[in-house]
Amino acid sequence: MDLTKEYPRSVREKIYGVVQLPRAIDKGKAVAHGNVGDYHYNCGMDQAVFAFLGIDHEQLLDVIKKAKSDSEIEAYVKPFVEKKTPAELEAWNHAWLTSKPEGESLEYFLKLRQEIAPTRTDVTSWADLLDLDEKRPVAKREPAAV
Repeated sequence: MDLTKEYPRSVREKIYGVVQLPRAIDKGKAVAHGNVGDYHYNCGMDQAVFAFLGIDHEQLLDVIKKAKSDSEIEAYVKPFVEKKTPAELEAWNHAWLTSKPEGESLEYFLKLRQEIAPTRTDVTSWADLLDLDEKRPVAKREPAAV
């Protein structure tokens, strides 16, 4: 994975039904190959999914570095996901995909949205803003206050 030439997977993509996890793994792969670019492995978003699942980011990075295939990485994370109930996974995914900026991050969010898509005041979640920033389509909604 070369994040100087391509984007990581969307926040919305799933591994074993968990959003954000594939994106974090993509960033780990880029770190392992020395081409993470402007992305950050174990950023706040990664930390949240790791905390939810009980995954140590250094151990996962070690697995990523040694893995010969994606299936080896997925096999490592599977037991962590299996400890969660379907209801817990559904609640996590919903909360994560609708997460809105608060406090200090709100100012950054609004600045970034203004740079990326100034007319998209309907974009109020981090998931939508990241997808827009990475040139993925984001459905238009009724404008909402952020």
